[in-house]
Amino acid sequence: MHTTKTIIITGANGNLGTAVTKVFLDKGYKVIATVHNDDAKKEMPEHSNLQVEAVNLANEMEAASFVQSAIDANKKVDGALMLAGGFAMGNITATKNEDIKKQVSLNFDTAYHIARPLLEHLLQNNYGRLVFIGARPAIKAVNGKSLIAYGLSKSLLFKLAEYINEEAKGKNVTATVIVPSTIDTPLNRKSMPDTDPGNWVKPEALAEIIEFVCSEKSSTLRETVLKVYNNA
Repeated sequence: MHTTKTIIITGANGNLGTAVTKVFLDKGYKVIATVHNDDAKKEMPEHSNLQVEAVNLANEMEAASFVQSAIDANKKVDGALMLAGGFAMGNITATKNEDIKKQVSLNFDTAYHIARPLLEHLLQNNYGRLVFIGARPAIKAVNGKSLIAYGLSKSLLFKLAEYINEEAKGKNVTATVIVPSTIDTPLNRKSMPDTDPGNWVKPEALAEIIEFVCSEKSSTLRETVLKVYNNA
C-alpha cells in the first residue's frame, strides 16, 4: 500500500527548488515548502498537496517553530530537502571573516535550523530522509580557491551529514549530500556565456535523483554522497 509521504522543501521557489517541488508533487508527495517572504509565495503553483510558508530559515526559533507546526499539522513528517542557500565569489585575499559568516548563515544555518528540530521526530518514527545540497568547491580545492566563503560554508554540510548518520545508526534515518557541478539555470547561462550548458546538470535531473533518495528504492543506502557532475 502506498502511503503519501510528507516532505519539507526549503528554498522551494529557487531554480532547483521549483524543479524539485514539481517532481515531488507529480509523484504524489505532500510538500510543505518554505520561501523567504510573502511575495515569493505568489510564485508557487496552486496544488492540493502543496502548502507554502514564508520562513526566515536563518532565525533558529522561527525555523524550529515552523518544523513543529508541520509535525503538529501532519502528525508525521518523513523528511526534509534543504535546498535554500546562496553563492559568493572571492579568493582568500578578498574574503573577510564577515563574508564567511554570511555564507555560513545562508548555506549551513538554513539547513541546520531545519534538520536539528526535525531529527528527533524522525528518530522517534524510525524513518526519515534528510537531503543536503553540497558543492564541488567544498571538496575540491581547485574548484573552491576562488569561492572560499561559499566552499567553507558548504563543507560543513558534509560533516553534519556524517554526524547525523552516526546518531541515527540502525534507525532507518539517513542524511544524504547531493553534490552538483554547475546547475543549468538562467543566471549561470548569463554569467558563463562561453560555456556549453549541455555539460551542466539540469535541475529536473537533480530533482529525480533527490526523489530517488527519498523513495523506497534507496532504502539500503547509508552515508551517501552523490556527485552529480554530468560533464561539467
